[in-house]
Amino acid sequence: MRKLLFLCSRNKLRSPTAETVFSVYENLEVESAGLNHDAETRVSLEMIESADLIFVMEKKHKIRLAKLFGQSLKSKRVICLDIADKYDFMDAELVEILERKVNAVLGT
Repeated sequence: MRKLLFLCSRNKLRSPTAETVFSVYENLEVESAGLNHDAETRVSLEMIESADLIFVMEKKHKIRLAKLFGQSLKSKRVICLDIADKYDFMDAELVEILERKVNAVLGT
């Protein structure tokens, strides 16, 4: 089973949408979290260590992630999806973008 971690700033819209979408896929275990102090669920070292693939929504998230967990990311694959913070939770366009981009990485 592959473990995916989706990250955005506050874990309110984009990363929870990704978690919801991909949690129904077989052979995937999915979590989401935020990088900001006020995130609904804040990313932890345990989440980083247990993830097989880490997806961030924007380049700034990848930079912040590296600042927070630099050494722990050495053996991790971090993929930037380049999805701007302009979507509501489960927005149909956001779901389509996530499915297209993430499935391309997963090879499904």
